[in-house]
Amino acid sequence: MNKFWIILGHTYTTRVKSKSFIITTLITLIFIFALTNIKTIIDVFSDGEKDQIAVIDETDELFKPLAENVEQTNEDIELALYEDTEEKAKQAVEEEDYAALILLSKNEKQLPEATYYANSISESSLQTTLEQQLQQLKIMYATEQAGVDPATLAMINEPVVFDTIALDESAKTEEELNQARGIVYIMLFLLYMTVIMYGNMIATDVATEKSSRVMEILISSAPPVTHMFAKIIGVALVGLTQIVLFLGAGYALITAKDEATKELFAQFGIGSASTSIYIYAIVFFILGYLLYATLAAMLGSLVSRIEDAQQIIMPMTFLIVIAFVIAMSGLSTPDAGFIKITSFIPFFTPMIMFLRVGMLDIPVWEIALSIGLLVGTIIILAILGAKVYRGGVLLYGRSSSLKDLKKALALSKKEK
Repeated sequence: MNKFWIILGHTYTTRVKSKSFIITTLITLIFIFALTNIKTIIDVFSDGEKDQIAVIDETDELFKPLAENVEQTNEDIELALYEDTEEKAKQAVEEEDYAALILLSKNEKQLPEATYYANSISESSLQTTLEQQLQQLKIMYATEQAGVDPATLAMINEPVVFDTIALDESAKTEEELNQARGIVYIMLFLLYMTVIMYGNMIATDVATEKSSRVMEILISSAPPVTHMFAKIIGVALVGLTQIVLFLGAGYALITAKDEATKELFAQFGIGSASTSIYIYAIVFFILGYLLYATLAAMLGSLVSRIEDAQQIIMPMTFLIVIAFVIAMSGLSTPDAGFIKITSFIPFFTPMIMFLRVGMLDIPVWEIALSIGLLVGTIIILAILGAKVYRGGVLLYGRSSSLKDLKKALALSKKEK
């Protein structure tokens, strides 16, 4: 057991002190800071002035209501009535005295029309705002021409009342589903990124030790299972360190803004989700990491060069991507048949069964069965992985094929 802690501690301290860990952690923390202060950053780099739009109104009646509507909906846009010719207005836009020019007129049916001029039409938000407000004016004019009472039109445009009620008393309500969907969404991304990032780290770590030619000494001094799981848990602690730093920094920055905190928690349902969802999130996160980390360590032991590690774990990466894609599609249809079936496949279980647990009220035996299959698969991979690991770490030369599993098992038998 003492050897286990020595290898674990060495793995952890080596990774934490590495330049790559420090740089990626700092970059991510800077990104989190920028993301939580995005509005402040935008305000700093912006000049604080409104987008001034020159307006030539050929009707002498559209400018005022349009300007009032735009002012109510978007404070960053200001319409200015232009009294000179159209050519001079275009020249003023080219000289950047105005952000754009809009020419207002009426068609043969006496309904509003507009022509928009700008140096660049890539800023779609500005165009969309003006178009939407002009559309409201068109509806108003068309209503008056048709003699429709404005109150009647308002009633027609009111959204229909459409309540959703589940007859099954155990089914989740629409509000509960939306809350659970936010937690599941975050968890799926976290598991996806963690497994890929730290799975690659385990594989490259093993390949690095093989390339330094010290693996024979390590394996002769500690059992392969001890060495493999010390690596897995050591890298897991590295990942946990980063996650705690990221979540702690994000929480500290967000809680400094009361309105932002409430809005974010309400959107993702973090504050109101049930305790069971968090428990299942932790369980499936740990089991999912152990499953793929064990597989990554086993595959990493087959290569002796760092550049070959990415290639050898490509099948594992594909499994993670497939599980993630299925889980993302299941966010809108969690009760679909293919979601239920794939949730019992161990390599997909961490993401897809958690999706079902979070979104649906499923029988306990299904959860227990999926967890049992997942734990069983981890144990089988651990036993097989230990054998492959023992022989694989003694394989040298260019090797990036899964056919080397047979060679690794053969070497493992000879070492007994």
